[in-house]
Amino acid sequence: MEISGEEQQQHIRVQSLAQNCKVQVPQRYVQLPEHRPNNAAAVNSIPIIDLSGSRTKVREEVGQACREWGAFHVSNHGFPIQLLDDMRRVGLNFFEDCPMTDKLTYSCDSNTSFAAQGYGSRMLVSDDSVLDWRDYFDHHTLPLSRRDPSRWPHFHPNYRQVIAEYSDHMKALAQTLLSLISESLGLPSSRIEEAVGEFYQNITVSYYPPCLQPELTLGLQAHSDMGAITLLIQHDVMGLQVLKDGEWINVHPLSDAIVVILADQTEIITNGLYRSAQHRAITNASKARLSVATFHDPAKTTIISPASELITDSSPPQYRQVTYGDYVSLWYTKGPEGKRNIDGLLI
Repeated sequence: MEISGEEQQQHIRVQSLAQNCKVQVPQRYVQLPEHRPNNAAAVNSIPIIDLSGSRTKVREEVGQACREWGAFHVSNHGFPIQLLDDMRRVGLNFFEDCPMTDKLTYSCDSNTSFAAQGYGSRMLVSDDSVLDWRDYFDHHTLPLSRRDPSRWPHFHPNYRQVIAEYSDHMKALAQTLLSLISESLGLPSSRIEEAVGEFYQNITVSYYPPCLQPELTLGLQAHSDMGAITLLIQHDVMGLQVLKDGEWINVHPLSDAIVVILADQTEIITNGLYRSAQHRAITNASKARLSVATFHDPAKTTIISPASELITDSSPPQYRQVTYGDYVSLWYTKGPEGKRNIDGLLI
């Protein structure tokens, strides 16, 4: 079944495709053989760090997880558990309980501007890229000058309130985690956050409909996040995977925990001592999956370079400095394809 030119023009939603495709997935969603999912390694998931432990112990565990994985769970994080549940509930309500005609009133076309927020299905500029089996709603939440709740869904009576409260709590947690990451490198606790500057925060709710050919598709292609730090929650369907030592590792959903994913600008600031995590989402033949990713990025005008405290004669800079806006433009234009964009900055 080929996807028609009209469907391409209208950016048909994956949820509609999932309901209408009875025989095979449209060719535009079929991954190249080398990118198709296979069985993940049969090992434990990413580390779990209890933030209620002593500062010294937590700092050491964070440092080890950043060196070895670039991703980890945090528990006892102080984030209201009810708010995590509320976020999942309003997200599922939008995707599963609202008529498509209502959802489309919040449609965005990220093909024309990577700054768009709203309801969409594709995020890359290229017309010939393989598409992800995913719909999403992206919210601009910080700085407050970007926050416009009138552009967020109104169908669930508490949707906008939940997003605003979730945003504020996620910012506080991101600041706590960046301070721990800084201290784990022997830097002042505020060093990485100061290098990032004021957070530009987006909250992206992703919905992965059931896929009749999960062995051919990806919900989200392999990539590392372009910003500073990403905080993510899942509901009870597994789909997130992290690449470690050449193998894809399943990240099992933990309802009360939050997944921490280091992003590219933190890798640059730490001069490669800590690596951003390459990750992807696989699809499921019988169940839909929801995840909520909160991205914390620099302003587009911010210049990112390795922290001077980490540069010595024996440890020269590993990355060229970059203006974040230029990095974002390249990411969306070329596509992520693993870590090729940050690898392009290696000296």
